[in-house]
Amino acid sequence: MTSLISVSSVLKTALSSLLHGPQAAVEEQLLSLKKHFSCQIISSNSYSSFEMIMIKIGRAQPVYGILVYRPPGSTSSFLSDFQDLLSSTIKLDRIIIVGDFNIHAEDLSNSSTREFLNMMNSFNFSQLVSGPTHRAGHTLDLVFSYGLLVDKLQINDVVFSDHKSVSFHINLNSESLLPVSAKQRRIINSSTILNFSSLFDFVPPSSDDVELLTNSFNDHCLKILDQVAPYKTSRSSSASSSPWLNNQILELRRSYRKAERRWKRTGLVVHREYFKELLESYNKAVENARSSFFSNLICQNKNNPKVLFDTISSIVSSPPQQAQLSSADDCNTFLHFFENKVLNLRSSIPPALAPSGGEAPQCSESFTSFSPITLNDLTSIISQMKLSSCSSDILTPSVLVGSLASISPSLLTIINSSLSQGCVPSYFKNAVVTPLLKKPNLDASSTSNFRPISKLPFISKVLEKVVETQLRSWFSKSKISDPFQSGFLKQHSTETALVRVHNDLLMAADAGKCSVMVLLDLSAAFDTVDHNVLLNRLNALAGISGSALDWLSSYLTNRTFTVKSETFSSDTASLTCGVPQGSVLGPLLFAFYILPLAGIIQSFPDISYHIYADDIQLYMSFMPHQLDRLATLVLCLTQISNWLSSNFLVLNANKTETLISAPPELQPKIEQEIASFCPSAKANIRNLGVIFDPVLSLDSHVKTISRSCFFQLRNISKVHKLVSTADLENIIHAFVSSRLDYCTALFTGLSKTSLSRLQAIQNAAARLLTKSSRRAHINPVLQSLHWLPVEFRIQFKVLVLTYRALNNQAPSYLSELLSPHTTSRNLRSTSENLLAVPQTRLKTKGDRAFQSIAPILWNSLPSNFHLLKSVEVFKKHLKTHLFFQAFPR
Repeated sequence: MTSLISVSSVLKTALSSLLHGPQAAVEEQLLSLKKHFSCQIISSNSYSSFEMIMIKIGRAQPVYGILVYRPPGSTSSFLSDFQDLLSSTIKLDRIIIVGDFNIHAEDLSNSSTREFLNMMNSFNFSQLVSGPTHRAGHTLDLVFSYGLLVDKLQINDVVFSDHKSVSFHINLNSESLLPVSAKQRRIINSSTILNFSSLFDFVPPSSDDVELLTNSFNDHCLKILDQVAPYKTSRSSSASSSPWLNNQILELRRSYRKAERRWKRTGLVVHREYFKELLESYNKAVENARSSFFSNLICQNKNNPKVLFDTISSIVSSPPQQAQLSSADDCNTFLHFFENKVLNLRSSIPPALAPSGGEAPQCSESFTSFSPITLNDLTSIISQMKLSSCSSDILTPSVLVGSLASISPSLLTIINSSLSQGCVPSYFKNAVVTPLLKKPNLDASSTSNFRPISKLPFISKVLEKVVETQLRSWFSKSKISDPFQSGFLKQHSTETALVRVHNDLLMAADAGKCSVMVLLDLSAAFDTVDHNVLLNRLNALAGISGSALDWLSSYLTNRTFTVKSETFSSDTASLTCGVPQGSVLGPLLFAFYILPLAGIIQSFPDISYHIYADDIQLYMSFMPHQLDRLATLVLCLTQISNWLSSNFLVLNANKTETLISAPPELQPKIEQEIASFCPSAKANIRNLGVIFDPVLSLDSHVKTISRSCFFQLRNISKVHKLVSTADLENIIHAFVSSRLDYCTALFTGLSKTSLSRLQAIQNAAARLLTKSSRRAHINPVLQSLHWLPVEFRIQFKVLVLTYRALNNQAPSYLSELLSPHTTSRNLRSTSENLLAVPQTRLKTKGDRAFQSIAPILWNSLPSNFHLLKSVEVFKKHLKTHLFFQAFPR
């Protein structure tokens, strides 16, 4: 049973006891909670600058409540003391901190307020009170939460008090009354798959209709599954299970509990010692079994990054909050919300004429049909796909792959029939949607705080992959692409996109220019795509016709979705627009849908742009005396807005962000010039996961990385005893190194402060892995792990990207930034494949740009490195080379 517990009375009584008396009043209030939960007051450190009481609610997944009173006065010692308190809570998963802090939280101009709130933010606490809590209009009584869903917060007047009351609800799982639900499951193991394969003898119907063929195949598979793996009903509670428990451990648990009861009954020392011996044996067995369980999970998925990440995440952090769907009505509520959201967006689009020049040139050749594939093609495609499952799968991916030798001829017939008939079976077109909370601290009672996560049958993704492969080949052959679209393309990434954008901005700043960057935000862009517009565009611009166009029309139309939980399901709703979420083909079709945007932007030569899926960014550079040229940017943005409206895409003006890189005295003038489209500029903007700032220093981004990585390290420190050293290293790489290494090609020339922040992260990770003392010198530790220090990791990333750019393994927009070194005479350097280094003026600007630093680093390599034949060989030699530079012999 999930209980909503109001803490208002406990809060009021606890604060009263802090100010006026002993803890007895709090203990009395806790008695009301003890009907459902284990509750107790926890002893803790005392501090001179504030008073506090800590309460523990629950056992298996306890919530810790910290009630605080800080007397008025200087905050200097308080900030230090409170940071010490927060540091002591890093091993706690669910915390609520409430109290009268006597800090004016509403006054962000106050340095003490900013420092306090920044400190709470660095420990990932969310402050939930907005509005005055004191009669004088100040916000003094605060509520901070970590790992909890808090809602229904209210601030109410109180008679005979200067302070108002603050009440709220938190979700706590009652441990005494856990719900027991019946679930039907098939038990699938290796013998199940072998039995399924041996019994599979599908005979296709006489009709070649792909709809009938698919339904017959599914029915046959269900019939065999009912024989080899019939549904079994299991009853489970909502408490988290412990899959590492085995019969030996359960027997040990029974034994030590029996011994405990015996000792308590007799009180004899010998019985007490026997109980302690059994308890130690039990704890050791649990620790070993748990370590072995997670180690096996990590080992089995070491080559599957997503599964590995999810596995490790299940150890060190809570999973994303799903909606509590306890009935079919709950499912239908989300169904109607998601359906109406798209319909309302479409109806809100103002009529607009598409600007001239918005369409790409028409294709002179035709693509009339998709080619049938062979069994080898099918096997190869499936072997390269992620085995993601969906509740509507008849055959789970593991069963399908395990029995592929038996069922592949039937699958091949279905796929080739679909391609030749230009028809997609209905079963392939129903998505199963799970509502997922957008952010952990949002109100879970509001449907608007959830995003739909769509899943499709695995077999449908196999068919989509076949079509996607052939479409990409056709687009490449016909040169149908946007050179500055990096989404979902081979050899393209967010990093390559940002390297180009960052390079252009740095070079402009080096030349003394100002820059304006605009990040456009599209609301539910994939969901509002118009099918007729897309199909007409595929025909006109890509030359797709015949059964190929029929197939794409069938793929897009008559799609449906259902909201499901493990037990309940909604009705089925139609999807009248949009490209399918969670699909293989959707991203490619969306990129093609917005292809004409490139033509609009390219008609403005002064404006540069980059697109990653539906993230569109424009930037323009100009000399300080050329502010009048900003009118061109506004005109371009206006034409883009009109084109989006005429193509049923919604520009979200409230989330469109602007960054101005210019001297402070010019920023107000620039804002005024672009005010008609971009009301205000921001100090920092998040661009594809990297925080850009006006001076392009990336200092704010480094601070964010630091906060995130240390949060992960604190989590990992809780479980490092559960896994082996090798598995712990995998965990650190998945949760810390991945964040540290993201877009490091942008980090050249960072300030010493930022570089030291990043190095501190790596040092902390290395010490955790090796259990090294804080006083131990770090270089030998890094050397023993064969970890390149951060400065050399940055060089490594830039040089690998340079190698790829020079060997046609990177986007053309990076390759064009590099040019060979040429001289008027035939010198030895000409034959060493050196690169030209452009002239720059500023160390903090032009010297950091990719087109400047890449040639410098490349030219510094031994000449034989330039001739290495593969990127893997290059990376191997490069790491060795940089390793000896970092740790000289």
